[in-house]
Amino acid sequence: MKDVYRVGDELLPLEIPVTRTLIVAGALASRDYQDVHHDAELAREKGSPDIFMNILTTNGLVGRYITDHFGPTAVLRKVAIRLGAPNYPGDLLRLTGRITALEGENHTLIEVAVTGDNCIGRHVTGKVTVAVAVAVTAAITRESGA
Repeated sequence: MKDVYRVGDELLPLEIPVTRTLIVAGALASRDYQDVHHDAELAREKGSPDIFMNILTTNGLVGRYITDHFGPTAVLRKVAIRLGAPNYPGDLLRLTGRITALEGENHTLIEVAVTGDNCIGRHVTGKVTVAVAVAVTAAITRESGA
């Protein structure tokens, strides 16, 4: 986490291996018992080449990406995502982000446009608003020359 953010700043990418375990565990943790998220044979019967990640797992990974970047005091205020290409076992999800807006006193609310791609294409797009703590005492000290 850095002290000063600007519109247009790029977040470092995060690459997440999409494993069968991640897909199934994410579905179970979010109580999504749809067979397409844990049973490969039934997923194929329904036209999918394999099981695939659910939206709640993707939502959690997007949240992790933002809080990993902004630090342990960051609080997610709004997460709005849309899914595209599915995440299958063996994929690599690459999340990227760019700051699109700064709001609040001392820019304590930051909006980030997030995208996530895999080998098929764009898996997720969205915007996240995060509240960040501001080091007010550090800023005052720098301004006063102390």
